[in-house]
Parts: sequence; C-alpha cells; structure tokens
Amino acid sequence: MIVEVCANSLESALNAQKAGADRIELCNELAVGGVTPSFGLLQLIKEHISIPVNVLIRPRSGEFSYSDPEFEIMKKDIALCRDLGFNGIVSGVLSRDFTLDYKRTQELIRESGPLQFTFHRAFDWVIDPMATLQQLQELEVDTILSSGQQKSSVQGMELLTRLLKKSKGCVIMPGGGIRDTNVLEFKKQGFGAVHLSGIKFHKTLEHTPEIPMSSPGFLRDNEIGISDLATLKEVVRLVKEN
Repeated sequence: MIVEVCANSLESALNAQKAGADRIELCNELAVGGVTPSFGLLQLIKEHISIPVNVLIRPRSGEFSYSDPEFEIMKKDIALCRDLGFNGIVSGVLSRDFTLDYKRTQELIRESGPLQFTFHRAFDWVIDPMATLQQLQELEVDTILSSGQQKSSVQGMELLTRLLKKSKGCVIMPGGGIRDTNVLEFKKQGFGAVHLSGIKFHKTLEHTPEIPMSSPGFLRDNEIGISDLATLKEVVRLVKEN
C-alpha cells in the first residue's frame, strides 16, 4: 500500500519523507482544500525532497469549473511542473452541473504527459460517481482521490469499495480522515493507496490580533498546520508491518 502525504509546506514535506511516506501531494493552503503551490516552494521541494512528488494544480479555492483565463493558468502551471521534473499532477475540471468536464480534463491530462495524473476530490462533487469512474478510465487517469462523497473516507467506505471493485487500471485512493486508528481498515479492503495530511496545529502567537486576516471559517491567524512526524511514522509503520 502506498502512503501519500498531502504536504502544505516544505516542513510538512520533510516530515513526510522522514516518516517513510511513499509519495507527496504538494499544495498550499489546506484550509481551503489546497491550491497550487508557489514557485519558490516548488524549487525548494526539488532541492530537498527525493521521494516522488505530485503537484496540485488548482488556481483558486471554491468550485471546480474554471474561466478561460484560470484554465490557461492551470496549463502554464502544469508545464512548469513538467519542466521541473515532478512525478505527477493532481487536478481536474467539472462542469457547472456537477458532471465531469471531459474535454478540459482530457486537455489537462494531455498537457501533463508523461507525468502521472490524479483526479482530485472534485470527484466527490459529481452526481454520478460510477459513470464518472468510467469516463476517467477512458481518459487513462492513473489515480482517483476520493472520500467516497462523504465527510471522511470511513463514512464513504461503501462507495469507495464499489469504485474499487469496478476500477480497471485506475487506483482508487481514499483520502479524508485517514489516521493510524483506521488506516488498516482500508488495507484490509484491498486499497492500494491512502492519502492523508497528518496535520497538527501549532500556535505561532499567544493572542489573535483584533483585526483577523483569515475568514472565520478558515484557520485562525495564530495557528499553522504542519504534517506531524510522529503521526505519519505510525501510519507508515502500521501499513508496512501488516
């Protein structure tokens, strides 16, 4: 089983590597579900990380249908990641009716070649997941990241196992709520990969400023989230020893 860590910073990525993770999904701003990492972070990751790294290509938070300028940005970011020599791309596009935007997703896959392509958790928004699985298999997507259209992968286990049974040549990778207390449930079900952040929050300030910079629904201004080395080590140990 592959353990993929969603890393939101160089420090998180270093902890993932030290913990023995097999692969990293790199992004910024996990508080909004992740967006494309900065050029500076991409460069430092290439300098310090030796395990495979897949890069999230998502130009903004919110829904997954994009304007023409946003889509052009996504293609430029993919070209940059390809030139820098990353392992894969994590992305995808939906139509406004919550179906797969087949044409645009196909274009992103074409732009990504020969890198691996993971269709991200936009999958959890689609109205017909089984039909979307078939479409993504036609597009030869390598991996689908999903919580089974629930708040956590444990809650979404029923759909995830249905997807696993129907998938042909496409890895179904549960993500969302994966931790040391439940990771073996996914291994027992036969999943070939799991995805987690292992985030632990750290206070950077004793008091929050009176004028907050973050929206109330997101992370507080006096905390940062970093993938926790001990948590990741335990997940890797459980997966590799059982």
